[in-house]
Amino acid sequence: MNNWVTWSLLSALFAAATAILAKIGVAHVDPNLATAVRTTVVLAMAWAIALGLGSHRGLATLDRRSLWFLAASGVATGLSWLCYFRALSLGPASRVAPIDKLSVVFVILLAWPLLGESLSVGKAVGGVLIAAGAIVLAVAK
Repeated sequence: MNNWVTWSLLSALFAAATAILAKIGVAHVDPNLATAVRTTVVLAMAWAIALGLGSHRGLATLDRRSLWFLAASGVATGLSWLCYFRALSLGPASRVAPIDKLSVVFVILLAWPLLGESLSVGKAVGGVLIAAGAIVLAVAK
């Protein structure tokens, strides 16, 4: 169970659970407070796992560049979660989640110039299909 496909599928499954559970949880709560509660749980869980598996020992060896990019990623995650919870508080999960998954299209487009990943015809077609699917699902009633 140490391949990227398995972990990616598990990520998708947990992301789906996140949308459903968050929609229920945010029903009578300010979305910013809901994000703060969720983030606190994520923080505690992440440190418990890191400490439990001994991963925390690598903290002393983090270089400035890695630390800066991980911190920037954390800021982006926080902003994403705040926006996601606001969207869930205003709209149906079955329409919010597909739009959120447009992040896949943005990753394909940004990984090409920023990470040097190839932009093949297959990736371009897949990105267009994801975008089209997200749009169809978002406007479907």
